[in-house]
Amino acid sequence: MLVVNDEQFIKRAEIIREKGTNRTQFFRGEIDKYDWVDIGSSFLPSELTAAFLFAQLENIELIQKKRLSIWERYNKELAPLEESGKIALPKIPSYATNNAHIFYIICSSIEERTALINKLKQDGILAVFHYISLHSSPFYKKQNADVVLENADKYTNCLLRLPMFYDLKYKEQSMVINSILEFYKLN
Repeated sequence: MLVVNDEQFIKRAEIIREKGTNRTQFFRGEIDKYDWVDIGSSFLPSELTAAFLFAQLENIELIQKKRLSIWERYNKELAPLEESGKIALPKIPSYATNNAHIFYIICSSIEERTALINKLKQDGILAVFHYISLHSSPFYKKQNADVVLENADKYTNCLLRLPMFYDLKYKEQSMVINSILEFYKLN
């Protein structure tokens, strides 16, 4: 039996492709967060993706220097908020190096993070939460007893990922930083 574009398989194929999560539905705006819901896998990149990766690898020093610069600026300019106890910033252990893959802040509550996301959105800035703890996902709960992992839940509720990409302009980063500083000045 030949099956082509059968609707009953499309949703599950998306989930399997997204490592068992309903992430594609999240990106389409059909759900407000994504979870681990089924089996999935991590697939090798296509030739086109590999070609882009190769070009990036050829320029890795320049790209990493720029990403580190963006990361360090966030860290420096948001430090006063951490010093005043309003947020927490990433910590790089002494034994590790920083690849500047992500920059996040940790808000004090899910309500605060939601309000900050909304403020940033009003200012034309997309900042999103980072992940949902695996033990709270429907797939895990279906197969395991309820587990309380307070730290995982705290970061699920409080971690906010800031825009962090090679092409982020200085002026754009200033908008992000100023919007966050303004939010905490008012709250």
